[in-house]
Amino acid sequence: MSINTGDIKDPGMAEEGLRLIEWAAREMPVLKAITQRFEKERPLQGLKIAGCLHITTETANLALALKAGGAETMLCASNPLSTQDPVAAALSVAHQIPTFAIKGEDNDTYYKHLNSTLDFGPHFTMDDGADLVATIHTQRTDLLKTIKAGTEETTTGVIRLKSMASSGALKYPIIAVNEANTKHLFDNRYGTGQSTLDGITRATNVLWAGKTVVVAGYGWCGRGVAMRAKGMGSHVIVTEVDATRALEAVMDGFMVMPMLDASRVGDIFITVTGGMNAISKTHFSHMKSGAIVANSGHFNVELDLESLEDMATDRKEVRPFVDQYTLKNGNNINVLAEGRLVNLAAAEGHPSSVMDMSFANQALSAEYLAHHSDALEIGVHIVPQEIDTAIAELKLNAMNVTIDVLTPEQSAYLAGWEVGT
Repeated sequence: MSINTGDIKDPGMAEEGLRLIEWAAREMPVLKAITQRFEKERPLQGLKIAGCLHITTETANLALALKAGGAETMLCASNPLSTQDPVAAALSVAHQIPTFAIKGEDNDTYYKHLNSTLDFGPHFTMDDGADLVATIHTQRTDLLKTIKAGTEETTTGVIRLKSMASSGALKYPIIAVNEANTKHLFDNRYGTGQSTLDGITRATNVLWAGKTVVVAGYGWCGRGVAMRAKGMGSHVIVTEVDATRALEAVMDGFMVMPMLDASRVGDIFITVTGGMNAISKTHFSHMKSGAIVANSGHFNVELDLESLEDMATDRKEVRPFVDQYTLKNGNNINVLAEGRLVNLAAAEGHPSSVMDMSFANQALSAEYLAHHSDALEIGVHIVPQEIDTAIAELKLNAMNVTIDVLTPEQSAYLAGWEVGT
């Protein structure tokens, strides 16, 4: 019987991938503890899990945790440019976890890989952007007979799933891992903040100090990007459509204005809205020559690249991951990583330490679903509070940080109402 090794760039890269995966594991003590427990208890025994995730060293450690728990797992990439090819090779060849992912794959290959991951008939889905779920509900509805539940990693995916649920299209329960405090407060803010600047720096070698940086969106990802850019000495402008978030950005010390105004003064533009056309044709037309444009939202639709193509008289790659568009007025606009996730395409994504908590949520949510999926209503669910709290406690313990504990008197006071002024 032949072993399914997925579809990867080069099996010979497996040894390099193993070293990279081991290096990431050093910074993932929470997931390591879960993996060790899974090896003993095997809570996922007999389950098949299809994962559409960024194929990185951190994802590899999650896959190994699922395997330790007894799950049969197959993986595909959740973005054509985010795959680390040595990691894909190590997973497929050394760890016998079939992986369908090649960095730079075209759109047809991307969906071919996605369908290949579904072909083995999963019980659970593990998504980053909801492409897996969307494909199941539109093209692979036969799989709905055996799929019990799933999880979703990112903000964009949760938005899609909530839309499906509200319209009655969603056919099985999903746990929104992104909504866990130990995910979005850290992964989205500190992870996206650091990795986005890392990706832009690697692609351009730009000096941040003194630059005017425009951040589109002030959710947790936008907060992180703005905070890190400010820390590097940039003048930061935030654009928003939500009045409360805009007010928060102002009180955090940032300038807030419409994108049309910001487009005239920005040096570097970063979109993290989760929506589409945050930067449109009109905005491109007002940018100064040499402007750098990057996206750290899940899909490249945040940038209206079709209009930019129509506006341009020339397009050329001037550096790896840097496409320079020359407009009719002679101005140059530099778009990074084809408008895809710059932190994963041009760099390595979030640091392992922060993904430790995100993927601990994935692993423990899978365990929760293994025991409770039949009792969950169809819809989008939050991560159970006890899981969220346990992950925070494990992370603090790994960092050798201790905290206070309420006394019985303090607990009674907080639980009661009798004591007043």
